[in-house]
Amino acid sequence: MNKEIEKLLFNPIRLKTISFLMTVETCNFKALLEITDSTKGNLSIQLKKLNEAKLIKIKKYFQQSYPTTDYSITNKGKKNFEDFFKQLELYNMKK
Repeated sequence: MNKEIEKLLFNPIRLKTISFLMTVETCNFKALLEITDSTKGNLSIQLKKLNEAKLIKIKKYFQQSYPTTDYSITNKGKKNFEDFFKQLELYNMKK
């Protein structure tokens, strides 16, 4: 596995975000705030890092004249999360 991706996913907020996005098609910022139990500023920074690594997709648009942002996991994000999880399982088996 790519060491940069591994480093990204070892962060608890990013790991919670990716894990949650694996279970839903899309979600909004408020849902991720609740899931990660993070501050708005910290979550924004972590989402930006995941987006820069192309693990998540961010879609901004207006809904009834209000700005809205949806988050979803990319195919690359799914594959990297699955690989990361397999590595953790292998590590656990070696203990």
